[in-house]
Amino acid sequence: MTAKWEKKGTNDGVLTFEIDKDTVAKELTTTFNKVKKNLSAPGFRKGKISRQLFNKMYGEASLYEDTLNALLPKAYDAAVIEAGIDPVAQPKIDIESMEANSDWVITAEVIVKPEVKLGEYKNLTVEKQDREVTEEEVEAAIKAKQESLAELVIKETEPAVNGDTVVIDYKGMKDGVAFDGGTADNHSLELGSNSFIPGFEEQLVGAKAGDEVEVKVTFPEEYHSEDLAGAEAIFEVKVHEVKGKELPELDDEFAKDADEEVETLAELKEKIRKELEESKEKAAEEAVHELAMQQAVANAEIVDLPHEMVHDEVHRSMDEFLNNMQRQGIAPDMYYQLTGTTEADLHTQFEGEAETRVKTNLVIEAVSKVEDFEATDEDIQKELETLAESYNMEIDAVRKVLTDDMLKHDIVLKKALDVITETAKEA
Repeated sequence: MTAKWEKKGTNDGVLTFEIDKDTVAKELTTTFNKVKKNLSAPGFRKGKISRQLFNKMYGEASLYEDTLNALLPKAYDAAVIEAGIDPVAQPKIDIESMEANSDWVITAEVIVKPEVKLGEYKNLTVEKQDREVTEEEVEAAIKAKQESLAELVIKETEPAVNGDTVVIDYKGMKDGVAFDGGTADNHSLELGSNSFIPGFEEQLVGAKAGDEVEVKVTFPEEYHSEDLAGAEAIFEVKVHEVKGKELPELDDEFAKDADEEVETLAELKEKIRKELEESKEKAAEEAVHELAMQQAVANAEIVDLPHEMVHDEVHRSMDEFLNNMQRQGIAPDMYYQLTGTTEADLHTQFEGEAETRVKTNLVIEAVSKVEDFEATDEDIQKELETLAESYNMEIDAVRKVLTDDMLKHDIVLKKALDVITETAKEA
């Protein structure tokens, strides 16, 4: 095969290639043998028509489309490799020549990956990250555990305050008419949790058991129900009970209840401090890596990023997100209904980050080429072991899913990412 690449624009061009006549002839025979199974002709049993009679009745050109469809993918892939280009979207195929007993000539309009001119990407200096754990943070964590172990105690005559739980009946009305989803009985609501419409919970502060309260609210403009978005409504609320939190004493018994691995409050505080230190250290390292990657991308010049790459990344992210929803039992249509959004809204949501991710991937690939990284047999074995452990699979099962080329590609990119992130310094 002879492939010719003619660059037209910054990231596009025309790839011309041939499918040799011997390959065409062989595939035409294969196509004919498939087609003739369903054909009948005078003097022949069904499926037994001769090639000569077929050509006379239908013309050999009637086999061309199926033959081309069978040959084109492999021929195009081979031409791409020969031309040394890296397409990022489906090509636009045109037929230059499809003559009998001749090589077939094909052209493809192709969008390719943009050129990446790397700037500084190693030993970058990023903002120093906070790793110190303060006494206030430890106390806040202790307070959260104390809150989680609090008991709800009925307040017979005391008014409700933020943090209390009220048991209520409510009925919502718009323009004097009850609306769907606006009615409930014996609903437990923690005041200050912001789980209801803005302004609703605040109007129940000060209420006592037995009170009837008229709550006036305005639904948010972005509310999921179009009928209620931005609308004013009145809720008739009956308060049945007010329950206040009774916090446990901060002592050794509390510590044992909060964490079975400790015996004293001092041990609990020390354990919490260590956990916070580990968490902050991890967050700081992730922040350093993220900042270094952002800087490496900012230092690079990417010429005319093809919108096709961004479009594909958006849809990859959407598919991943919706598949995750599906695994939780939420189908796409249900998700859109629950959130009051559309597929176009989700597309817009992912557009913002898609360009950044595409640029980041391009920079990582460029670094891997400049550094000339390779994946050794030892690297591949280690990667297989890591993946097997992560997905709780046998190594042989991982092997069946991933080829050496796929593993090598990922390993090389990880090495490039490490060069950018692990060499970064804080200042």
